[in-house]
Amino acid sequence: MRRKKQMLVLLLCVILCCGCTSPVRVQETNIKYVIGVSLANLSEQWRLVLKNELEEEAAQYDSVRLVILDAADSSDKQAEDVEQLLEFGVDLLIISPGDVEAMTPIISDVYQNIPVIVLDRIVEGFDYSLFIGPDNDLIGRQAGELILDILKEEGKAAGQVLEIKKDSMASDSRSEDFLMTISEAGIENHSICLKEGTRDCAEDFLQAHPEMLEGVDVIFAHNDYMAYGAYLALQKLGREDIRIVGLDGYFGDNGGLKMVEEGIIDATVTCPTGGREAVQYAIDIINRKSGIPKQIILRSHKIRADNVSAYQQEKIQQQQKEGMIHVGYAQIGEDSNWRKASQESIQAAAKEFDIDLTVAFNAKSLEEQKAQVRQFIADDMDVVVISPLVSEGWQDILSEAQEAQIPVLLVDRMVSVEEELYESYIGADFEEEGRRCARWMLRETADREHISIMELRGTEGSSPVQGRKDGFEEVIAGDDRYQIVYSLCGDFSEGDAKRAVREYLMANKWDIDVIYAHNDNMALGAAEVLKEFNIRPGTDVKIVSVDGTAAALEALQKGEINCVVECNPLLGPQIMKAITDLMQGKELPLRIITDEMVFTKDTPKELFKNRKY
Repeated sequence: MRRKKQMLVLLLCVILCCGCTSPVRVQETNIKYVIGVSLANLSEQWRLVLKNELEEEAAQYDSVRLVILDAADSSDKQAEDVEQLLEFGVDLLIISPGDVEAMTPIISDVYQNIPVIVLDRIVEGFDYSLFIGPDNDLIGRQAGELILDILKEEGKAAGQVLEIKKDSMASDSRSEDFLMTISEAGIENHSICLKEGTRDCAEDFLQAHPEMLEGVDVIFAHNDYMAYGAYLALQKLGREDIRIVGLDGYFGDNGGLKMVEEGIIDATVTCPTGGREAVQYAIDIINRKSGIPKQIILRSHKIRADNVSAYQQEKIQQQQKEGMIHVGYAQIGEDSNWRKASQESIQAAAKEFDIDLTVAFNAKSLEEQKAQVRQFIADDMDVVVISPLVSEGWQDILSEAQEAQIPVLLVDRMVSVEEELYESYIGADFEEEGRRCARWMLRETADREHISIMELRGTEGSSPVQGRKDGFEEVIAGDDRYQIVYSLCGDFSEGDAKRAVREYLMANKWDIDVIYAHNDNMALGAAEVLKEFNIRPGTDVKIVSVDGTAAALEALQKGEINCVVECNPLLGPQIMKAITDLMQGKELPLRIITDEMVFTKDTPKELFKNRKY
């Protein structure tokens, strides 16, 4: 194996001398892993920072070498680059795709042979090992919030904003939520889209079109380099009265953090590249370590003059906690096979990581669960973990935890609060689960003229219910053939689902084509009631469910359930790794999304074996 890697590196050095931007030292004999990197371009400053982070992190490992190729904003070249890297036998591919639509099938094909880490722009489906990237919607909202704060400080109830962006998917996504945030406050916005997102391009445009600045209070530039170009133009035009918000927040003399510190721009939103995380996870993936998530959504920060120094200092100094880590976990209770498996996974992982775990069970209301968290705060836990019963009403208790300087992790369910009040969410992408259920249904019923759907919802007010409902409805929207004719609350319970379906059958003639259940327990309960009424589940009515419990997969193999979208409860290793990282001073991602499958009658039999829940 070692000689193979030596030969590979020698070959790369000879053939890629013009295309490889990462130095390769042939004389070294301990190279174990060669990681191929395909970047959409190296003309944008963000991607240059990404490249530097990849190289700096890889330099920490003597056994790792990177081969970085620049696609120069050409999908054809990026496809050729990927093929070239595969021919050289790289162990893993890291790719930041330019055209997502064009690269999705290529990434899917590569994933069948070697692991793939996708950066920055997520592709359709789940045919990759790991996605690492920012939350562009959140970044847009944060930029809007900064502008609202600036206008408020100046005593302006309204105002005008000039938005300077570059034509890209990321800019479009950020812009949508940015506009929503400021428009709700009555702020008027004008946008310009530049061909290149550079300092010179922004400066030249504004100098050539000073009329664009009439009545403008704040400029929002979609990167800090355009923000600096706007600053230079404003200086030359004598318009120092206009405030500037940028985006990226890099370190260094030319970075956004320095510009905020020196008053060149008023604020910026950090947009991490994920380069360091990509190399770290690449090594874990190659070594087949357990607990690898499916998505890492990186955290972004609002930076102004009053917090820029503290932010930079926090990044530089990592304060590590010594000794035993004490964790309080506010659990909902073992109300299903899924919940029981989740609890067992977390307790087992706590022992493996040598973490002292205290679990509070069976809160029946929001106030009871908040009382459990409040006790953990009083006990001075190092970390508090919450599986929230419902999504609303958490602002006060999370603020109390923040005041006590106790970090909070959310597990398997989300809450509706500002992102600054918790460290990270670890669990499933509920909207994607709903989309997967709907996509399967569309494929299975493509030849039907009309489909009536019964939806069995989970606990009202919980984030899985809203996410799974939104994702499902997003996919069927616009197709008049599909209608949710009944939506009943089964509270994630087999008994409640039985009661709801039985009441429907007693009051109505059966006219349902598909049952969409938000969890397996409700799907199994519905199937039992259907049989009581001589309706064949899986045959007379299609049933699609979420969770992936052993009981549901057994019913699928019998033909009584048709599709099960997995919601992985085995979160323990990821939670305990996140806690350990946090106690070592590392910043956690905003969201850590688990790896999940879709089970149907066509799923290979071996994938049904050895299920742990």
